[in-house]
Amino acid sequence: MDNKKMVINQFGSNARNYVISQIHAKGKDLDFIREVVKGGKNKVLLDVATGGGHVANALAPLFKTVTALDLTPKMLAQAEEFIESNGHDNVVFVQGDAEDLPFGDKSYDVVTCRVAPHHFPNVKRFIGESFRVLTDGGMFILVDNVSPELDGFDQFYNKVEKKRDPSHYRAYKKSEWISWIEEKGFSIQLFRTFKKRFVFDEWCRTMNLSSKDKEELNNYMIASPREVINFFSIEMENNQIQSFQGEAMILIALKTINA
Repeated sequence: MDNKKMVINQFGSNARNYVISQIHAKGKDLDFIREVVKGGKNKVLLDVATGGGHVANALAPLFKTVTALDLTPKMLAQAEEFIESNGHDNVVFVQGDAEDLPFGDKSYDVVTCRVAPHHFPNVKRFIGESFRVLTDGGMFILVDNVSPELDGFDQFYNKVEKKRDPSHYRAYKKSEWISWIEEKGFSIQLFRTFKKRFVFDEWCRTMNLSSKDKEELNNYMIASPREVINFFSIEMENNQIQSFQGEAMILIALKTINA
């Protein structure tokens, strides 16, 4: 099964979990995005891989129209129910691929994507598509989990994410994101990282992990070398993982005018 089919299967089966997941529904990054777009021309927004619809929901009052796009129909339906229950009637829901956006050139003032690109098989194509659909001077806002720069820690983080969720493709390094964004012609305005603590039980529950798979993942993390346990601040009690700490980034870039 290719990665995109796995994404549809995994997220389709657990769509409701992502709408109510606290790590997705709340966060200082979501508040920060709202502050960033305040005062802009804010006519049309595209939220790529909208998931539970949290970004589209938060920004709907600030835009004339919002397009919420997702690859997974069941996830899109849950996002629609969530957003409309909050009284927003200016959001359009579109099923589509982040790597092949079904929109014309220079269609949107702002493109957002939050906690999703680690599922994309071709992230460079996603960046290129985001650039294409933005108006000249348009803003690209990206939030995602990132892997450490050191290869050993990078491999550990991506392995545990893959064990939890087979549709996880890869969390990329900060240096990779910066180079790819600039290669496509964007001008980076802000790049900020923040620590992100994952509560193990909730993290597993979101993907409805079986008891057997959860136990295997727990045992794998417990058996990790001391330097890995220290780096990720893995907390355990009675041989059970309680939480661990990852890292995420907020990246804001502008499309070069007349690019």
